[in-house]
Amino acid sequence: MKARAARLHAANDVRIDEFELPPIKDDEILVKIVCDSICMSTYKMAKLGVEHKRVHADVAEHPAILGHELAGDIVEVGAKYKDKYKPGMKFTHQPALNYKGSMDSPGYSYEFCGGDTTYCIMPMEVFECNCFLEYKGEAYYDAALAEPLSCSIGAVNAMYHTKMGDYNHLMGIKKGGKLAIVAGGGPMGLGAVTYILNRDVTPGMLVVTDIDQSRLDRAAELFPPEEYAKKGIDVRFINTKDMADPAAELREISGGTGFDDVLCYAPIPAVYEQAVDILGRDGCLNFFAGPTDTKLKGLTNMYDIHYNSTHIMGTTGGNTNDMLESLKLTEEGRIYPGVMVTHIGGLDCVPETTMDLPNIPGGKKLIYTHTNMPLTALTELRARAEELNDDRYAVLADLVDTHNGLWNLEAERYVLEHFVID
Repeated sequence: MKARAARLHAANDVRIDEFELPPIKDDEILVKIVCDSICMSTYKMAKLGVEHKRVHADVAEHPAILGHELAGDIVEVGAKYKDKYKPGMKFTHQPALNYKGSMDSPGYSYEFCGGDTTYCIMPMEVFECNCFLEYKGEAYYDAALAEPLSCSIGAVNAMYHTKMGDYNHLMGIKKGGKLAIVAGGGPMGLGAVTYILNRDVTPGMLVVTDIDQSRLDRAAELFPPEEYAKKGIDVRFINTKDMADPAAELREISGGTGFDDVLCYAPIPAVYEQAVDILGRDGCLNFFAGPTDTKLKGLTNMYDIHYNSTHIMGTTGGNTNDMLESLKLTEEGRIYPGVMVTHIGGLDCVPETTMDLPNIPGGKKLIYTHTNMPLTALTELRARAEELNDDRYAVLADLVDTHNGLWNLEAERYVLEHFVID
């Protein structure tokens, strides 16, 4: 079968290639990729090439398909899995395989497996590690976003608290406690918000800070504080830009006690130190934001670590159970991963978008791999219709407006019916 994909040939060398996929083996599955969400990790591997730990040394001879936040349909099933999987089944996957200690991962390390392609082959390792996940929902983008959302789910699940005289950690955020997401107005922060507010164990207070009022206003529109107040959760979206002493004012908002749980969503020393300073007794800080500077440092209150039992940790990515939780809550309609999407595009825009990703504002860039579409912000769909004299973009703009500015199932279906080229 022929495939068309965005593939890495070397550092800073991403190309759209057409090639023939080999016949699948008994322990492989041929799949159709419907959509993929571009991750900053993909930008890093594209910049580093073989210097990246997950990119194989002979990538020039065997280019790697980009993309690991994917969703699609099964096309053909190898003999080994015919009793378990059927053609037409929707799926996503957990890309962090850790197969026998290997760093190899779809979207980084495989010539014939990744998300930015029309078709690919899921290798044996994906099934051996139980990382091939059935999706029973409707929207493909929800399944593709299960992986990035699982990172925030993992961060929340990894939080912990202690009990004086007991060496067993109490895992998870404090039930009914006070939780702050510092620099949380962006797409990943909103993903964390939709999860934290709608999971089984919720805080009694959720404070989300940012220095961009438009992002905070948008967050408040998506998660109306008055609605969550009815559920017993005090939700506040706070702009710290003009605060003389943000940490002091945030502690005051907490009632003077500080916060039980704090998630830091920006790899900036001043933001990290602010997160440290608002921790309450036995407060847990998860430094979630991944820095690129290997020598990045921020001040930590050593007195509070010793006498107030504050503790600091960090997580990167989620595990398969976190993805399964994401899929389950999405299928039940309890969380909405679509809050993270700000742009859509086709396969042809992947090379340029990937290499310029740090300079493109907004959140998740969602790629429909069987289309050719310029990368377009959801807020610019109507302008794109005029620019290209293409009424299809105006229809998408109407569908997005109807859903409070969010990407949605009806818009996805329209793309798959009217933009697909093969």
